Amino acid sequence: MKNILEIKTVADYFKLRNCEVLHPLVGIVDFDKVNENEYPNTSYDAFHFGCYAIFLKDAVGCKIKYGGKSYDYDEGTLVFMAPNQTIELDGYDPNFVPKGYALLFHPDLLLGTAMAKKVVEYNFFAYSSHEALHLSSKERKIILSLLDKIQFELEQNMDKHSKKLIVANIELFLDYCLRFYDRQFLTREVVNQSALQKFDTLLVDYFSSEKPKTYGLPSVGYFAEQLNLSPNYFGDLVKKETGKSAQEYIQGKLINIAKEKVFDPSKSVSEIAYELGFKYPQHFSRLFKQKVGYSPKDFRSSIN
Repeated sequence: MKNILEIKTVADYFKLRNCEVLHPLVGIVDFDKVNENEYPNTSYDAFHFGCYAIFLKDAVGCKIKYGGKSYDYDEGTLVFMAPNQTIELDGYDPNFVPKGYALLFHPDLLLGTAMAKKVVEYNFFAYSSHEALHLSSKERKIILSLLDKIQFELEQNMDKHSKKLIVANIELFLDYCLRFYDRQFLTREVVNQSALQKFDTLLVDYFSSEKPKTYGLPSVGYFAEQLNLSPNYFGDLVKKETGKSAQEYIQGKLINIAKEKVFDPSKSVSEIAYELGFKYPQHFSRLFKQKVGYSPKDFRSSIN
């Protein structure tokens, strides 16, 4: 059985790092100021988070290759964890000493603010660790400046402005991360195009096989798994490259294949619907008319 540490609160993580808790719902750990000799002498296989956690992981000398081209991101990467996520420490060196920063905040911090609803829009909290945000030196300076502002507020006496300013800076922090991820998608254009080409091939292969009859319509999660990407990262990649959601892209490919099948008069609309993975022919007809402007029967008649 795995030895999992439950990090339900900010204080739980601060206890692990032997740091002082300045606020029960939010805190920043600067690992340069942490004495690793005072860490609790306990090893874990995984951490389960009950709060949001963002780690700025410094990895000096780390070179990242995108599409065969090297990018210098020595300054570090940002990894995002959302509540109820578990991170496993596969092959983790027990003597490893973290370098960088950790920003943790509990969902209760956002209660009564606009961020309580907006936070779900930051898809990168559901990205996998290998889909981390790689920062340039300029981007890192912005991130560190926002961490400084949050830390400044934490070190003041709490007043009526404290929560508003802390949450506002967290929101700005996350908004910048959205921008930086957009930049990362652009710099990885060759890799992204390769993933889309594989996606197209997987789509055609799926609908050319018996899988639709056996498993039904394919999901976004299915293709993300085939490409070794998290569903959120895969969805954002498709959106950035095509302007369409992954679901819309799948439906578009499905309709193109459906048009070819409908052109064959030897097959009924019901047969075509089942071949494509629809449980009910009327669902197929509804989607086809929505996308094409004609029902399958009317489309067949117009072609003939």
